[in-house]
Amino acid sequence: MKKVFLLFCLSTLIADYASSQVYPGQISYSNVPQPAGHFQDEYTFDTTVNPGAWAAQKKGLHVSFASTDESYFRSEVPGLEKESLQWQETGWKGERLNTQLLVWSPDTLNQVRVLLTDLKNAQGKTIAKNNFQVNLVRYVVGNYPYGTKDATCGASPFPNVYLMPDRFEAFERFDLPGRTVRPVWVSVDIPAGTEAGIYSGTIEVKSENYTSSLAVKLQVQNQVLPKPTEWKHRLDLWQNPWAVAWQNNLKPWSEEHKALLKKHLKLYADAGGKYITTYAVHSPWSDNSYMIEGGMIEWIKRKEGGWKFDYSIFDDYVQLAMSVGIDKAITVYTPVPWGFRFRYMDEKTGNYVYVSWAPDSKEFKAFWNVFLTDLKKHLEKKGWFEKTYIGINENPMEQTLAAIKVVKQHSPKWKITYAGNWHKELDTLLDDYCFLYGNESSVDIVKQRSARGQTTTYYVCCNPPVPNNFVFSPPIEGRWLSWYSAAHGYDGFLRWAYDAWPADPKRDARHTMWPAGDCFVVYPGGNSCVRFEKLREGISDFEKIRILREKASRSSDKTVKELVAQLDQHLKTFLVEKAFDTKKIIGDVDKGKLLVEQLTQKLNSIL
Repeated sequence: MKKVFLLFCLSTLIADYASSQVYPGQISYSNVPQPAGHFQDEYTFDTTVNPGAWAAQKKGLHVSFASTDESYFRSEVPGLEKESLQWQETGWKGERLNTQLLVWSPDTLNQVRVLLTDLKNAQGKTIAKNNFQVNLVRYVVGNYPYGTKDATCGASPFPNVYLMPDRFEAFERFDLPGRTVRPVWVSVDIPAGTEAGIYSGTIEVKSENYTSSLAVKLQVQNQVLPKPTEWKHRLDLWQNPWAVAWQNNLKPWSEEHKALLKKHLKLYADAGGKYITTYAVHSPWSDNSYMIEGGMIEWIKRKEGGWKFDYSIFDDYVQLAMSVGIDKAITVYTPVPWGFRFRYMDEKTGNYVYVSWAPDSKEFKAFWNVFLTDLKKHLEKKGWFEKTYIGINENPMEQTLAAIKVVKQHSPKWKITYAGNWHKELDTLLDDYCFLYGNESSVDIVKQRSARGQTTTYYVCCNPPVPNNFVFSPPIEGRWLSWYSAAHGYDGFLRWAYDAWPADPKRDARHTMWPAGDCFVVYPGGNSCVRFEKLREGISDFEKIRILREKASRSSDKTVKELVAQLDQHLKTFLVEKAFDTKKIIGDVDKGKLLVEQLTQKLNSIL
């Protein structure tokens, strides 16, 4: 605990710079060895690599649209080929489109603000400016250089400090210290009822003494992307509601906590979240989080013998998640917790008792038969049984098989989900199988599972280093993940975790054990970030591909068939990617997007 506290103090001191608007000067940690092959090798914390680039910049406000696929650093002149004052994009009705505005200057600028106008088409129809969201992208501290390919699951290089743009923050205006950059994330949600066509408008960036006007031109195609709650993609981001209470100093399950949880879960629902993470076991994952996952079902051993179960927290959380649209699956973790450790309340003494019941033990089978009987009855009463899965995670084969045997012998109607490596022995036993990227079955096995009515997804965690969602991962990797899902025939994507925050995530994303950002993809307060929005972009792409394939299957048009064949052939590119060169995977996604646009246009012309 002392070590964690000292590291927390150090991270807090360093991270003060991350949210400061005062240029901190040249801070160097040159004694820390850096991985080779990165532009940011010499960039530690807030030291510019190329001071001469700032000297060459013309005085005053510089503004440019920039790709959301790459990161831009606080003390570096943006490496753009040229400054772009126009954003052109194509999208569907109901889709969210994103861009970045980069604001920089060699000298200090005050009161920088962003002003929007409605977008209008030639007939005077509008996309109102209230459909835009504009957020400052705040820098947080990470523990690896940008784009590193050697991050590990072991003890991270915690003393290493790199500023990485990620966290969104609403703003009215901000001051820009000299020789710094501020990315501004601009999103527009195209209303589902928008008339197809081309819409134009402007974005104005102003400071006290300068103004820059930028043009926006959006082409809305005559196709509708359904609401996220209707998406078929199965997004499973593991939640820890206790972390939300802890970060905000709230009493768990108080009305204040539940109000904040609702906002927090709405962000997940709006990205197509499908799974509600629940815990039958107290702290199933080895107590290695800053705030452990508490049990949602209280196990109580009666004074006179036998058991009773309190579902009040479980029910509250499931109902809260369903109220915002997360209602397709409930996962109950887990028959196989870390060290086979279980906790129950002894009604006679009022004390918690901790026991170890291996899945192949008599004690395990006896208790779980009692618990599963009660749980099944409760779920059926609520109308939730058919969408509930018993969740097992990354356990050795013999333990997993023993637990599955107990569950299935209790009732073959129980659904089981498992996250871990591909094992032939588990294939037909699992209703939902989630493979670790790089330890997967073939595409043919996924097709066979689908034909049997079983779902299959995949996940990344603290490994592999690439592709991933770390704060130092090139943002394109988040979007690439769903193109891989489409290519492999997966039903969706899983990640631990949604919100398992370290001590001070708003400023310091580092964890004492894992790469920065590994254990969360959103920020306290229900706030989004670059990584979450890029993940959401990819899921939108996945849905568009699915919808277009369905529509194309009903067409005999030769051009449509050719475009579908080109798209299918291009998707194979994502199955063989190994190097993860950022520019290459940006090109792969861009080519895929173009094929989707062309197929959309052609289908619209004939259907």
